[in-house]
Amino acid sequence: MHTFRVWVPQATTVDLVLRDGVLPMRSGADGWWERQVVEAHHGTDYAYSVDGSDPLPDPRSPWQPDGVHGFSRVFDADRFEWSDDSWSGRDVRGAVFYELHLGTFTLEGTLDAAAEHLDYLAVLGVEVVSLLPVAAFPGVHGWGYDGVDLYAVHNPYGGPEALQRFVDRCHEAGLAVCLDVVYNHLGPSGNYLSSFGPYFTTKHSTPWGPAVNLDDTGSTEVRRWICDNALRWFRDFHLDALRLDAVHALVDDSPTHLLQQLSEEAAALSEELGRPLGLVAESDLNDPRTVEPVSSGGMGMTAQWSDDFHHALHSLLTGEKFGYYVDFGDPAVFAKTLTRVFLHDGTYSTFRHKVWGHPVDPSTHHGGQFLAYTSNHDQIGNRALGDRPALTPGQLAIGAALVLTSPYTPMLFMGEEWGASTPWRFFTDFDEPALADAVRTGRRREFAEFGWDADDIPDPQDPQTWRSSVLDWSEPDEAPHHEILTWYRHLLTFRARMPELRDDRLESVGIAYDPAGAWLVVTRGSLRVVANLSAAERVVPVDEPPEYLVMSFATAEVTPDGIRLPAHGVAIVAV
Repeated sequence: MHTFRVWVPQATTVDLVLRDGVLPMRSGADGWWERQVVEAHHGTDYAYSVDGSDPLPDPRSPWQPDGVHGFSRVFDADRFEWSDDSWSGRDVRGAVFYELHLGTFTLEGTLDAAAEHLDYLAVLGVEVVSLLPVAAFPGVHGWGYDGVDLYAVHNPYGGPEALQRFVDRCHEAGLAVCLDVVYNHLGPSGNYLSSFGPYFTTKHSTPWGPAVNLDDTGSTEVRRWICDNALRWFRDFHLDALRLDAVHALVDDSPTHLLQQLSEEAAALSEELGRPLGLVAESDLNDPRTVEPVSSGGMGMTAQWSDDFHHALHSLLTGEKFGYYVDFGDPAVFAKTLTRVFLHDGTYSTFRHKVWGHPVDPSTHHGGQFLAYTSNHDQIGNRALGDRPALTPGQLAIGAALVLTSPYTPMLFMGEEWGASTPWRFFTDFDEPALADAVRTGRRREFAEFGWDADDIPDPQDPQTWRSSVLDWSEPDEAPHHEILTWYRHLLTFRARMPELRDDRLESVGIAYDPAGAWLVVTRGSLRVVANLSAAERVVPVDEPPEYLVMSFATAEVTPDGIRLPAHGVAIVAV
């Protein structure tokens, strides 16, 4: 027996549509409709007809085997036999994240194929596998940020049971799992929510159109739809953390913000399950209130991404200062983001044309509450060509050292650890010709404003755009990729062994630098991270005479005046 329930507050009739017939549903309290079916069970296909409409997928569909326009399918999450009883969870603050897109991590593009590389990640030193969205989206290939069935696992990835298998295998390998979820908007194709109820409101607008209804009529159930979704990933799929996409776009004027509600409900479930549950926010607001406790008026998030750190490091290494990099690139800017998280913390943002952000108080905030990275899916994929930073192996090694010895929670983007040559491009798989053309035209128009020729912009709908973004797993065995991978492994092993590098107090970090940007030295206890940022050999001065060289990328020599490094050389020394 299975009970079907759906929220349709304004309907006159709602029918349950099965493959072999149609059954009327009964109206209940608060706009919910219900029907018990004795013959229904795991694997039963169903849909809903609202006031005589064509069959529509369930807003809480757990399984969409025929795509986002097809019938939903009953999924019994309790059927899976978990083997992770000994898994006690992981506090994700300070843990090493590895951001992974299932559709391009392997050529097969499935959860089961990705699971074959978990031992590699564990040996590398990864502690949290961070999956890009798996919610069902149109077509086969896509980033996942246009998902429309938020409870379902994208069937080409393997469906819901494959996610359970994946998480179980991760826990067996000692890896936690974070899942990217998108609650600020839904994709345009296969989005049938408005046929069921007021899931959206014109009270607020977003870059994607009407906002998700968090504070208008009917918002109580919409908020419940979101919070239940989050708790379901934790409970039924044993996930350890969720990464919440663009929380600044969750427009909510309620007395209790959605994030605060979710934080409190996740904390209660954490207590019930006996393991930590993390909420990691992506926020453009540069506001430490995001990670402050709800009891203090904060949003209660476990951690948040720090794009200012990325921008400062990226500009320092590449010299790029266009677009949102305009205020970055100076070594003093990097120094500020290394020790105080945000550049814009109440200062003027040239890109935004306004004062932006709020300061981080090092006496109350810790570095582990902020994620640092040299790249991520956005910072690569949103470039015109989806190209990874054009850096020398030495510059890649410098970037790795500065992230992995920082006081922050470090994150790698897949393939970064060997300096992958494959791009990571924006790709879609819409069936509707008009929508496909709109996406293609919009992408080209966007970059034409920055001087790009439209013909140079990869067509998101061309299968080759996806194919070119798939990691080449032969590269780690080749030069110079093997040398870069070895450097990452040594750094991650050293970080795990050295308490000084896991100290996330912002006051524990010091930095000296050449104002002209030729070199910098980061202090972490008795350790010094010494980087030659220039394209010529030089001796980088160190504040205390080094006792010995711990590790270096390429050659390094301790001299009476400091550390002699080749162009783009980096070393860690003990003083």
